[in-house]
Amino acid sequence: MTFGNYYHKPLNLLSILGNVMARYLSEFTQFLSELKSEKPHLESDQQAGRALLWDKEPLTVEDQRRAKAAKLKQRGYVYSND
Repeated sequence: MTFGNYYHKPLNLLSILGNVMARYLSEFTQFLSELKSEKPHLESDQQAGRALLWDKEPLTVEDQRRAKAAKLKQRGYVYSND
C-alpha cells in the first residue's frame, strides 16, 4: 500500500519537550518574578547589604603585618586546661 510521495519526518521527542520546558516556569520562579516586580528596589538593597558585609577593601601591607603579629599560636589540643 502506497501513501504517495509524502515524507513523514519522525517525531523528535527531545525537541518537543525542549520547547515545552523552555516555556515552563516553576512556582518559585513565578514567586521571585512577582516579588521583584512588586519591589523593584529589592535587588539594589541586596547589593548594598552584600557590600556592607562582604565587599571590603584589601588590607594594606602594614595591616597585614599587624594582624600576623597579633595572631596567637593554637595549642595542639585546644580543650585541655593546660
